Parts: sequence; structure tokens; C-alpha cells
Amino acid sequence: MSQSIRALQFWALTVLISVLGSNTTAQEQPEGRVILEVTGALGRTNADGAMRYDLAMLDALGSHQVITRTPWTDGDTVFEGVLLRDLMADVEANGTEADAIALNDYTVGIPLQDGEQYDVILALRADGRVLTVRNRGPVWIIYPWNDEPDLQNEVYYSRSIWQLKTLDVR
Repeated sequence: MSQSIRALQFWALTVLISVLGSNTTAQEQPEGRVILEVTGALGRTNADGAMRYDLAMLDALGSHQVITRTPWTDGDTVFEGVLLRDLMADVEANGTEADAIALNDYTVGIPLQDGEQYDVILALRADGRVLTVRNRGPVWIIYPWNDEPDLQNEVYYSRSIWQLKTLDVR
């Protein structure tokens, strides 16, 4: 009988560890409006096969500034947002490229190496103001063109997708 009690205790302990373990790995859920969804080859999700973010969740990943000129704005603009590499680390991305998809379904492939090599950000603010759909938000991928003149070409301009809604990692 003591062996059956031990087996039962072991089973109960295993179930408890499993339940507690799954609670400790539960992912934060967006409380506000979802402004970005990351899908594809991810190691960490908070929805069915996706990681969904509201503004507060993206802000919590850390803020980085890029001061740069763009072909679409006048003069230098101070963009603020999360580094692409930090977002990819947060979702535990298991890919080499992400399809960036805008609200109007414009899609462009972005090598994840860009985010490792350069301070590419997912801008959430421009000159201190939260980006909205009206001003190319709520998320706009920005490259550090002023700091990296070699990026000032159509390849990188085309990757600077605005009104970003989804990153699909592959």
C-alpha cells in the first residue's frame, strides 16, 4: 500500500508542477486595442499561434529613438519605438525573415538580419506624438538612415512599411 500512496503522491506532484509551470509561462494579454500581431515561427505566443500587442505591451519592451530624415517627412523626425531585434527576442522568433503586412495588405519581406545589424525600430511615436492611422501608424518600421547613409536606397525605403498590422516570421 505504501507504494501505491507514493505513486499517487508522485502523480499529484507531477500534475501540480505541470499546472504551476503552465501558469508561470502564461503570456501577458493585451488590455488595450491590439496594434500589432506577430505570427509564424515563434517560441512564445499569447494567442492561438500569435503574439498580440497593445501599445503598453510594446512600450514595455523598451524604447529606442532614431532621429532621421525620411522620403515621406520634412526634415529630421524623432521616431521612438521598440527595436526590431528586441521584439523578435520577445517572441522567441525562429526564422530569418518576416513578412511585414500593412493595414492595406501591402506586404514586404524584411530580413531579420536588418534588425541585428542596424537599429531598426517599430516606431510608435514621431516627435513625441503617438502614431495613428492618419499619420502612418500605429506602427511604422523606421531604419536609421541618417546614421547609415548606405541604407538610403529603394531597398530599405520599401521595407519601411507604415500602418503595420502583422509581422509573419518565417
